[in-house]
Amino acid sequence: MTTHGNAGTIKVQYYTFAEPPKELKLESGQSLGPITLAYETYGELNNEKNNAILIGHALSGDAHAAGLREGAGVKELGWWDSMIGPGKAFDTTKYFVICSNVIGGCKGSTGPSSINPKTGRPYAIDFPLITISDMVNAQRHLIDHLGIDKLLCVVGGSMGGMQALQWVASYPERVRSAIPIATALKHSPQQIAFDEVGRQAVMADPEWREGNYYGLGQPEKGLAVARMIGHITYMSDQSMEEKFSRRLKEKNYSFRFKTDFEVEGYLRYKGDGFVRRFDANSYLYITKALDYFDLSGGITRHPGRPIDTKFLVIAFKSDWLYPSYQAQEIVKQLKIRHADASYCEIKSTYGHDAFLLEAEEQTHLISHFLKKVYKDKEGR
Repeated sequence: MTTHGNAGTIKVQYYTFAEPPKELKLESGQSLGPITLAYETYGELNNEKNNAILIGHALSGDAHAAGLREGAGVKELGWWDSMIGPGKAFDTTKYFVICSNVIGGCKGSTGPSSINPKTGRPYAIDFPLITISDMVNAQRHLIDHLGIDKLLCVVGGSMGGMQALQWVASYPERVRSAIPIATALKHSPQQIAFDEVGRQAVMADPEWREGNYYGLGQPEKGLAVARMIGHITYMSDQSMEEKFSRRLKEKNYSFRFKTDFEVEGYLRYKGDGFVRRFDANSYLYITKALDYFDLSGGITRHPGRPIDTKFLVIAFKSDWLYPSYQAQEIVKQLKIRHADASYCEIKSTYGHDAFLLEAEEQTHLISHFLKKVYKDKEGR
């Protein structure tokens, strides 16, 4: 039985770096600084500093991955609380777990809603376009700040999985193992298409004001529609049938443009909740970063050199947003580079959301994988 919140009461921390004139050079060629990263940690870093695990969050996630946010109630449980804590997959009695909000985000890290020191106003769309590589480069500065030379593991689902892959591509010597979950080496045309429809929904809202809506109220209708579209892709046909079927909210059809079906009400609820916690411009920037991501040419800067990082690649049978063939392509490329890579496809009806919900199966796989990696660390 999962004990909720047993990672403890967590306080968000902040690290600021890249102060001018030492701004962070971005993949676009532009520079950004100063940069603040919001992050949380769980467990203790050991004396050898070799038990650190970095968690990457998905598109709408943040640094609050586990436990109870300081000063908050049960509703503020971390988004992966079922996986992080004493006795869980990422056992905080053994490992030091870190999760940071990505640059471009809106939960404490520098993003388009942050104040531009050059103007004294929010960056808005003057914020430079960022990539997954830029997110990882910023995380590397945080890991340096924490005094960690080599991470025991980098792990994440969806966009978090892309960050895990990018860590190995950018800093292979600093990653002992990686667990990319429900992710891909690159977005397919269909995945880009869904992101573009979401972005267009935001930008078509008159309240978007070309990104300059701060202080006036954000484009709630457009962002809510974008989230509704996205949420459909996170579920599976079977999970939607089991959860909603064609059940009505009332006894009969209204014969008006109202929320007749329970699934309609659910999507509107999800959309309305999203606009209260997420910035519309961050949504635009992060989805663009997802679409730019492409490691299909190789998960290493040295094509002829074997990859030393150990991998556990996890996919879910009902995930149609990031279907299992994309995870298998990751493994195929790793095997070409003679990497130690295991692949597991979990039978689940939850669709893409399975990486957040299938705690028991993932715990079994991940805990055994980490135990072996941690045991072997002295010989590496």
